[in-house]
Amino acid sequence: MSEAFLAIVNPAAGGGRCRKLVGPALDRLRAGGVKFEMVETSAPGQGTEFARDAYAKGYRKFIAVGGDGTSYEIVNGLFPAAGSGERPTLAFLPLGTGNSFLRDFSDRGVEYAAEALLAGRAQPCDVLRLKHKEGVIHYINLLSMGFAADVATLRARRFSAWGELGYRSSIFICLARFRRRPFPLRVDGREEIDRRRCLFLTFNNSKFTGGTMMIAPNAEVNDGLIEYVRWGPIGRVGLVRNLSTLYDGTHIHHPLAERQAVRRVDFQLDTPVDIMVDGEVFTLHCQTLDVLPSALNVVV
Repeated sequence: MSEAFLAIVNPAAGGGRCRKLVGPALDRLRAGGVKFEMVETSAPGQGTEFARDAYAKGYRKFIAVGGDGTSYEIVNGLFPAAGSGERPTLAFLPLGTGNSFLRDFSDRGVEYAAEALLAGRAQPCDVLRLKHKEGVIHYINLLSMGFAADVATLRARRFSAWGELGYRSSIFICLARFRRRPFPLRVDGREEIDRRRCLFLTFNNSKFTGGTMMIAPNAEVNDGLIEYVRWGPIGRVGLVRNLSTLYDGTHIHHPLAERQAVRRVDFQLDTPVDIMVDGEVFTLHCQTLDVLPSALNVVV
């Protein structure tokens, strides 16, 4: 069993920002006595392969060097194998764009993450598991359906090279389309199926998304629960007027909003839907969502 961390670096994270900053960040850890080895990804999904192979070889400690997408890939390399073995540890050097997960603990980004690594601070973290018709994925931040997923999917498919302009263009187009539709589901085995139309649904393990948007202010990363936030069929004008509340978490007090802390969600979808998971976009036929309590240690 290796006692060293494996630092999985995505040099393209943050529009290439990670490539410029990773050297000094790792030098600081090395000078502080943190033992690690390093690999760099060169293609999407490679972080998952590196983490899976390293776990099979006895590595149990990992550093995600990049953004939320890098962490997502590592988590999916560790699970499901890690679910029946020794609990792995995940640390962060947030040199990417979003870095939403760490916002639950600090807004000091890489400085805070490096301090946590040097001090050896760690705590348990739940892992959320989504089963779909073609397989299973795991995550530690959030899964969303509806408006936010529509924006992210459009940006990824049509405007990925446009930077901030691509993000704003995707928002404008989705506001023009403004789809409010049902995503039928049942929570915690209840008899009733919720078929109400909504603007979006999110299933959260932590509070933030998009870097600074506090979509789930009541979420806790190690309570064994899914923080389920729903915003009903609000209109365009209402959404624009209430956009600021998505950043301070007060949107959950809107008359069309609601939140629950649940252990399981059973989706009753007829077809695959676009979803966003920890900043990554997929089109999946979702079936069940549940929690692996305290399945991961996070260095925070």
